[in-house]
Amino acid sequence: MALACLAEDQPIIVVLDLHLPHASGGDILHLIRSEARLAKTRVIVTTADPLMAVSFQAEADLVLIKPISFSQLRDLAVRLRPPDISG
Repeated sequence: MALACLAEDQPIIVVLDLHLPHASGGDILHLIRSEARLAKTRVIVTTADPLMAVSFQAEADLVLIKPISFSQLRDLAVRLRPPDISG
């Protein structure tokens, strides 16, 4: 489902869990980074595995170790959004 959405949309920010039921979060991150039309998409990666977090730091805009509170995620997403987007 995530791949289908990315094929149709150009999200501003993606919150991406590395452990998804039917797709690899790492593969989705690589896809986002390889698509020119998604070049401005900011990606927040979430994982409970600190070792995996380290391996994705270079590609992600931000890597968070679970658990993450909603308010923490919201505040970080606001910081990552482009300045011309109001919210």
